[in-house]
Amino acid sequence: MWCSDVDLHSHSTHSDGTLDVATLAASMAQEGVRVWSLTDHDTTSGWEEAAEQAEHHGMAFLPGVELTCIPALSPSSDAAREGSWHLLAYFPGATDAPEMRDVRAWISGLTKARGPRMSQMIERLASFGIHVDEAKVLARADGAVGRPHLAAELLDMGVVDTFQQAFDDWIGDGAPANVERPRPTLAEASARVHAAGGFCSLAHPVYYGVPTGDVLDLLCDMNIEAVEAFHGGHTDAYRDEVWRAAVERGLRVTAGSDHHGPEHHPRPGHRPVPLADVPEAVKRLRQQAQTTGR
Repeated sequence: MWCSDVDLHSHSTHSDGTLDVATLAASMAQEGVRVWSLTDHDTTSGWEEAAEQAEHHGMAFLPGVELTCIPALSPSSDAAREGSWHLLAYFPGATDAPEMRDVRAWISGLTKARGPRMSQMIERLASFGIHVDEAKVLARADGAVGRPHLAAELLDMGVVDTFQQAFDDWIGDGAPANVERPRPTLAEASARVHAAGGFCSLAHPVYYGVPTGDVLDLLCDMNIEAVEAFHGGHTDAYRDEVWRAAVERGLRVTAGSDHHGPEHHPRPGHRPVPLADVPEAVKRLRQQAQTTGR
């Protein structure tokens, strides 16, 4: 049995999405999503509002976060699209439990590390004669400020002609104004999530430029339960490759649109996934949603 009403990867204005939480939740519900996770980058600041909005729209909510980690393997070619690996972390238990307060405090530290990094990148841009108003960049983010907010400001200033050019010329990995920030290893992030009763799924593996088998063997070694085989940026062939390789290794799979708003992966939901292969917590939430009429 396949289902297409689970979306476990989405972003709001609390990180680099363009929709606020209420608008994002309404969009999810309109597209028929029953189980929804808000997974903003390195912040949990949208969870409470997201839970309220999910309840309002009759969806089951799974608190989540996308953790930015140090690459665990080197790319085998120049196909890598990310300079970091992203770990989706999910917390099906009570968000006010003591262990959850600990992990949320740790994640809050990751969020705060983004601020000094932004200041340093703006200083580097100034050294090239590009003077950016930091307050305007910060105003674009409700929670975790990041390079997409700076790219948007550079585009509005007319410094670049396209959003992507901001990364290519100025703030992308290896570009002159980029500043690296502290990131956990995949192993550290996974350990902290598990200590809080959560579970993990590696986001969009196609972006890392590493052979599928190598990635999945690493997940098994690290006791990371799942991989996001069903992602908005995966081709059908790559999706099937990851899915079948995961099942062979006893791993679970997750599905997510990686919705950032109408401009990026514009349609939330609609990522068919085999129900038998998703994590047990997701199955339970979907069953509860069906039972309660959500």
